[in-house]
Amino acid sequence: MSNYSDQAQAVFDFIGTLSKENSGIAEGFGKMHHTAGEDKALSGKQKELIALGIAIVIRCEGCIACHAKAAVEAGATQEEIVETIGVAVVMGGGPSIVYGDKAYKAMKEFMK
Repeated sequence: MSNYSDQAQAVFDFIGTLSKENSGIAEGFGKMHHTAGEDKALSGKQKELIALGIAIVIRCEGCIACHAKAAVEAGATQEEIVETIGVAVVMGGGPSIVYGDKAYKAMKEFMK
């Protein structure tokens, strides 16, 4: 992929394909994602930052693109995202530095 917007769109496009090919899984995932992201004890923004940190630690580039985009859209600041990257590095070690860089670049792209 040429950029993080394209990576995020590819994930969303596949969810659309999956909804046609295996609607039960796509619907279940969509409902779970929506419910988990609702503002409750934690805000949607906080949850997107958590998801971004997890995406960094598990080394999922598509997840990084989607959750960096969602975190920015939810109002996360550069400082909040950089702190999230820092926590992910603590938990994930050296490989999280590599994927933290991807999250940082995605954040910069989505903040434009």
